[in-house]
Amino acid sequence: MALKKKAKKKVTKRKPVKSAKKKIVRKVTKKKSIKRKPAKKSISKKRPITKQIKPKEKPVGIITHYFPHVRAAVIKLKAPLLVGSTIKIKGHTTDFKQTISSMQIDHAPVNQAKIGQEIGLLVDSRVRQHDLVYKV
Repeated sequence: MALKKKAKKKVTKRKPVKSAKKKIVRKVTKKKSIKRKPAKKSISKKRPITKQIKPKEKPVGIITHYFPHVRAAVIKLKAPLLVGSTIKIKGHTTDFKQTISSMQIDHAPVNQAKIGQEIGLLVDSRVRQHDLVYKV
């Protein structure tokens, strides 16, 4: 028996096919540069200052609690405070001035309070926690 030899297949190199999609994608992704005109510089005229600028006030204390039935606030002091002095209470929804008529420390009336003490104070309007107290 004679063995038949298998014929070898010819290996041919295929040519790469140019895709139309690649060309379209390249055309779309290329951005054209837009020429913009430089912004015109405006010349500002200096105006004389007519208002007096107040220095930033330093807070005397901060409201830690409010009792609505007796309209009293608890204030943690950052500076000393006296009875008869005028204070300003300012917060997100609060902004008013009042004079201190009385204040208490642990239910005992006092005329002055020192730094770091917590005092009870009758207030004219509703206040909220974290409202700041300024001395006017």
